[in-house]
Amino acid sequence: MDIISLLLTPAKESRTNYYEMTMTMKMITKTGFTLIAALLLLTGCNYTLAVKDGQTAFQIKRYAEAVPMLEKDFGKAKSRSEKGRIAYQIAEALRLSGNDDAAVNWYKTAYDNNYGPDALRGYAFGLKKAEKYAEAQEQFKNLGIEIGSPYEYRKEVNACIVAQDWKKQSLTSGYSIATTPFNSPQNDFAPVWSADGRIIFTSDRAVATGKAVYGWTSNRFMDLFVVEPEAASAQSFDPLLNTEGNEGTPCFNKKGDEIFFVRAVGAYKGDDQFCKLFISQKEFDNWENPIPLPFQKEKINYIHPCLSPDGNTLYYSANDPEGWGGYDLYSVVRKPNAETGWSDPKLLSRSINTPGNELFPTFDADTLYFASDGLPGMGGLDIFKTYKLEKNAWAPPVNLKSPVNTGADEFGFIIDPASVNRSKSLKTGDLVRAGFFTTNRKMPDSRGLDDIVRFEQRVPPPAPVPKDTQSLAPAVYKMIIEGYVVEKIFTVADDPNSKVLGRKPLDAAKVTIVYGDQQKVVTVGSDGYFRLEAAENTDYRFLGAKENYLNNSTRFSTKGMAKDPSNPVQTYEVEIVLDKIYRNREIVLENIYYDYDKWDIRPDAEPTLNRLAETLTQNPGIRIQMGSHTDCRGNDSYNLTLSQRRAESAVNYLVNKGISAERLTPVGYGEQFPAASCACKQCTEAEHQTNRRTTFKVE
Repeated sequence: MDIISLLLTPAKESRTNYYEMTMTMKMITKTGFTLIAALLLLTGCNYTLAVKDGQTAFQIKRYAEAVPMLEKDFGKAKSRSEKGRIAYQIAEALRLSGNDDAAVNWYKTAYDNNYGPDALRGYAFGLKKAEKYAEAQEQFKNLGIEIGSPYEYRKEVNACIVAQDWKKQSLTSGYSIATTPFNSPQNDFAPVWSADGRIIFTSDRAVATGKAVYGWTSNRFMDLFVVEPEAASAQSFDPLLNTEGNEGTPCFNKKGDEIFFVRAVGAYKGDDQFCKLFISQKEFDNWENPIPLPFQKEKINYIHPCLSPDGNTLYYSANDPEGWGGYDLYSVVRKPNAETGWSDPKLLSRSINTPGNELFPTFDADTLYFASDGLPGMGGLDIFKTYKLEKNAWAPPVNLKSPVNTGADEFGFIIDPASVNRSKSLKTGDLVRAGFFTTNRKMPDSRGLDDIVRFEQRVPPPAPVPKDTQSLAPAVYKMIIEGYVVEKIFTVADDPNSKVLGRKPLDAAKVTIVYGDQQKVVTVGSDGYFRLEAAENTDYRFLGAKENYLNNSTRFSTKGMAKDPSNPVQTYEVEIVLDKIYRNREIVLENIYYDYDKWDIRPDAEPTLNRLAETLTQNPGIRIQMGSHTDCRGNDSYNLTLSQRRAESAVNYLVNKGISAERLTPVGYGEQFPAASCACKQCTEAEHQTNRRTTFKVE
């Protein structure tokens, strides 16, 4: 399933256009990894509503119910375009409900029926997850050609080549993997150790608390469960911690009298639900009422807590817009004498965090394991390991490769401390270590979608001695930053409000590189490429500029990045996306929403306005008009007044961010210019939301 596609599906669709929100997250839409894995679930569904047709079931995200009805619709469809649209919906519903294998064929059917690049993209990634790497490689090449930019999928083409090699190496890796007897036909994932040696894990199995069924998966909401490592039957962990909502992905201190876990909650009654970190203490064998940790912001998901071995630092994953992109790993330090008890969150280094998603941190001694879809991998989420070096720097992450990682999703890696062989004279076949992790790969005895598996790592046979035994020259350590200046490719050429298909290099752009008190300027060629040898412990800012385009910048930091003896030349990539200036044309700002009958800026709108403020700061010579539109409900004069107040609120927010009011003009359009063409009483809620939009226009 698609983990982040469940990222907070809102309790009220009228309040948040969630589909559009997720579609702007590039890495998320590409990989489609496990939904259940991140505990990002809707808790405000209408469970009693009878669904009679596939379109309705798909729109309200009841994917398990949608598939059979949509398949009937496909059989009745008369035109190729209709068949393509329905086939794509079936593929999406299958993928989002965990059936990747069946989804692949439907993506191909959709593409064969002229659905276009979206279907081909789903087909290519589906092939990659199925480990059909040669076919996937070919389809990624075709996809790049179709959208007009081989640049967009060059990494995926290379990843398919590397993954094939890793699969060949798995035969001599020393790893063996087997399912565990306590898995259920539902989702079981993210095992952790309790202080008494039992396993605590997360599951939406049929015996979870409450009777409600989640329409997306047709399973229960998630709870914490406990089991002996060799047992076949698990029990509910604790009735106080497990509720009828979602709880999951815990961690414990060494004594076992302190637990951190995730619970989905809203900031107030009826609010959209976001995942937050909770803490509870055990007193006299009973857990106290859990409380949320104080450093968390509203409208942001905090997931997957993990304590450092000394218990003083808490690691977790969050989708804070101020991070590197997607979900990033953070740390907070326990401060017993401070008023809040915790330090401010610190973003882990750029060697670990990527524009993709980093999730499920766990520790074994000084080694940090985590899952990522942003680092080079085999398909979905892959498991990586790293460790701290001097000056709190992290070693470059190492992919555990095949057979631990596959084209499917792997995450939640733990090692059994009792299994670790510390002998200094290990020989071939000796056990090195054993443990557990989660995967949704298909195994002969798999029981559910996400299963917990046990692994053993033994000493493999010695590798062949290379023929060239001459001494090598001393390693020369380098950190290389490779940069690209790119522009967006729109579905409709030169329509910035149409869907973004991808990006392509932008010729002749200038890049100003600022680091410390120095700077230099480079001009890119037709490939949009520039290269820089980076210094250690340095912050970099890259400002891109080209005539008739808005200036934009990106950043990179080598702070907290360490030299890797096994890989002395480390290469990292940055992108600068420049937007073409479309004068006097309204451009919709995504994720700017207002509560009913109100005009104040909501916290979930702030990241978008912050980015706009940054754009205006980087482009001091432009003036913009901020526009606000309402839907058709309510009378004309009221909607005109309401939209004007909303536009003024957006302008006031930008002024408070340091933008001169002389550069900003608020205009409320009311319901005069609907974006969706529907009769008011016949508009769907999604169409009403399309009409309730905030825009900007470069004057």
